Amino acid sequence: MAITLAEAKVGMADKVDQQVVDMFRRSSLLLDNMIFDNSISPGTGGSTLTYGYIQLKTPATANIRTINAEYTPGEAKREKKTTGAIIMGGSFQVDRVLQNTAGAADEMAFQAEQKIKATANYFHNLVINGSSANEEGFVGGTFDGLKKLLTGTQNEITSGVALKTSAELDDNYNAFLDEMDSFISCLDGAPSMLLMNRQMLVKLRSIARRAGYYERTKDDFGRVVETYAGIPMVDMGQYFDGSKITDVVATDAEGKTAIYAVSLGLDGFHGISPLGDGVINSYMPDLNAPGAVKTGEVELVAGVALKNTLKAAVLKGISVGTAA
Repeated sequence: MAITLAEAKVGMADKVDQQVVDMFRRSSLLLDNMIFDNSISPGTGGSTLTYGYIQLKTPATANIRTINAEYTPGEAKREKKTTGAIIMGGSFQVDRVLQNTAGAADEMAFQAEQKIKATANYFHNLVINGSSANEEGFVGGTFDGLKKLLTGTQNEITSGVALKTSAELDDNYNAFLDEMDSFISCLDGAPSMLLMNRQMLVKLRSIARRAGYYERTKDDFGRVVETYAGIPMVDMGQYFDGSKITDVVATDAEGKTAIYAVSLGLDGFHGISPLGDGVINSYMPDLNAPGAVKTGEVELVAGVALKNTLKAAVLKGISVGTAA
């Protein structure tokens, strides 16, 4: 069964839970549009959140044959894979006196909103940099993100165009448009989103304007959505690990970054979650109950799967200047 966060919200009776879901949706265009296969059942003992699936690695081909000859055999290639949902989120504490004297600035709501933003940013980071194993350069022990899933595939493409300065944008934007055409066309169908960092989005916006491919609209939340040739451009934002802030889609020491394209759907790139509508949970305290310090929690139980390697791609090595 497939479910979106908007659909998950409908099944919630509690108004606070609905507001929490809307906060997650506002904080992430990706989460708002992602389809979740909510079919994970921990089973007896409830010790794992594993999701098994068959990945299409190479599609079938068709050819011709001559009279009295056979076709050259060629089969679509599939691979059995597993991934897993993880439990992410956090708790926060508010003194009841601070809450009761907050006035218009609702301290509990503020802390919940900030925790939701942090959780959405963490999910973004795992979508790009996650790894089910502890490997150098990846966020280990989670689920495999696009950086790992696309490594070594035919949809991992390296750019040869420099876009560091305005002069290079003027000189090279047509060459980059050609790269973008090749990059997008390697997907099976049109991509749902282009994922990148803010520095790359500024460059792509400038190129789209020069080519007449740029549009901006507002969605139901009043959020500005920028598109390249009709495809939403998504700034994946930054991730704070408790000590430093880094771009989710990194710009390396040589000033090179990447754009990820994904086609969202159960036959392509999608989310995974437990059975039911419990992809997002919130636990808010009873302010009238005993206890001076009140604890609230928000939780996202999710992972990602790539059912078809032709439903995602990366254009890497784009020269945009120094790291942001």
